[in-house]
Amino acid sequence: MIKVKKRKILLLPGDGIGPEVINEVKKVIKWLNTKRSLDFQIDEDLVGGVSYDKYGTPITDEVFYKALESEVVMLGAVGGPKWDNIEFSKKPERALLKLRKELKLFANLRPAICFKQLVDASTLKPEIVSGLDIMIVRELTGGIYFGEPRGIKPIDNGERKGINTHTYTSSEIIRVAKVAFELAKKRKNKVTSCEKSNVMEAGQLWKEEVQALHDEEYKEVELNHMLADNCSMQLLRNPKQFDVIVTDNLFGDMLSDQASMLTGSLGLLPSASLGAKNKDGKMRAMYEPIHGSAPDIAGKGLANPIATILSFAMALRYSLDLDKDAGDLEKAVEDVLNDGLRTKDIAEKGKKEVSTKEMGDAIISKLK
Repeated sequence: MIKVKKRKILLLPGDGIGPEVINEVKKVIKWLNTKRSLDFQIDEDLVGGVSYDKYGTPITDEVFYKALESEVVMLGAVGGPKWDNIEFSKKPERALLKLRKELKLFANLRPAICFKQLVDASTLKPEIVSGLDIMIVRELTGGIYFGEPRGIKPIDNGERKGINTHTYTSSEIIRVAKVAFELAKKRKNKVTSCEKSNVMEAGQLWKEEVQALHDEEYKEVELNHMLADNCSMQLLRNPKQFDVIVTDNLFGDMLSDQASMLTGSLGLLPSASLGAKNKDGKMRAMYEPIHGSAPDIAGKGLANPIATILSFAMALRYSLDLDKDAGDLEKAVEDVLNDGLRTKDIAEKGKKEVSTKEMGDAIISKLK
C-alpha cells in the first residue's frame, strides 16, 4: 500500500459537546494511521465561544490560516447561552460563517438517511421514513445571511429597523446547481429545486438559472421545481419522493434541519461544506455534525458521536479520495447499531445505552 504523507487535518472541537464528539473522531484518525498505514497530521485549536473567552474573538487569524492550509477541517459545534449577550460580531457563530465565506465553501451537503435499525426513533410512522435517503444541497455563501445592506438602524418615532438583503447572482446559483446535478447522477437521477419564485425576484432568478443549466447540460436528470413552503410540507407528507434537493442558504438551513428530524435524531447526521476544485482537483472543505453544542449535556458523556464520525467518513470520501475507508467506517456504524448499542438520544427499550466514549470505541472495534 502506498503510504500517504502528511495530509493535514485541523480539528476545531469548539463548544459544549464539540470536544467530546471530536475526541471520538481523533481516535478513528489515529486508528487509521496505525492500522492502515495512513499518515494524517492532526492539529487542534480553539474556535467559537472558547476562542472568544481566551482571545476576545471567535476565531483568530492563526486558526483561520491553519484552516487555509489544511486538506480537511473537522468542526465540533459552536455557541451556547453563555455567549448570548456579547457583541453580535463576536458571537461564536461568526467563526462558522467566516470559515464558510472565506474558504469559499459554497455547497453544503446534508444527507438525511433513516437507518433501518432506528426507524422507530422517528416521530413519523415507520412506513413514511423506512428506507429514507435524501441529500440536501444548500447554497452556503450567498443569500440573506451575507447580502448587503444589513444591520439595525434607528428610524423615525424612536423605532429601529432591522435589515437583511436576499441576493443571488447567476454564477452563485449555477455552481451549486451543478453540484446537485452531479450528485443526482450517482444516486437516483432526480433533483428538486426549491425557492419562493412566486414572491421573490431572487427566487425567480434561481428557478430560471437552474432550469437553463438543466436544459443545457443535464437533460438526462429529472428536474422538478417546488416552492420551499410546499417542500417543507412534502417532507412530512411523503419524504421518499425526494432524491436530491437543491436550495438557497435560508431555505436550506430550515429544510435540512426538518429533514434531519425525519430520521429520529440530530445526533446521527453529518454534513460537508465544499468549495470549488482547483486545477489539481483539490478543494477546501469543512465537515461537521448538524447538531448544535448542546451545553445542557456537555461533559456528561451523553452526546452521540455518530454524526461527527460520519462527517469524517464524508471527509475520507470527498476530500481524501479514500472511498473504501469511508465505506468501512459507515459500515462500522451500522454494525454497532445492529448490535443494539444506543446513546441516550436514540435509546430504546431492550437496547443497551452507552456513553459517547463507549459508542466511539465500539465503532472502532468494528473497524478492527
